[in-house]
Amino acid sequence: MSTATLTSKGQITIPLPVRRKLGLDAGDRVEFVELAPGEFALKPATEDVRSLRGMIRRPVRAVSIGAMNAAIKRRGSGR
Repeated sequence: MSTATLTSKGQITIPLPVRRKLGLDAGDRVEFVELAPGEFALKPATEDVRSLRGMIRRPVRAVSIGAMNAAIKRRGSGR
């Protein structure tokens, strides 16, 4: 079992064996996933941006730049 010490700034160093098993390298991001109250799992945050494809449907008709600018202007003026 690997352990780490929390610094006064709230930082920890993830032990090398854990980093290797998770495939983590310098600059990688990690997620803390709550499994139960007081119990968390550490998970690499490696979601590819392409996985977001299809989340937002395409508009039925295209919107012109002029229409976009008019909507922004209306919204900015509070109308």
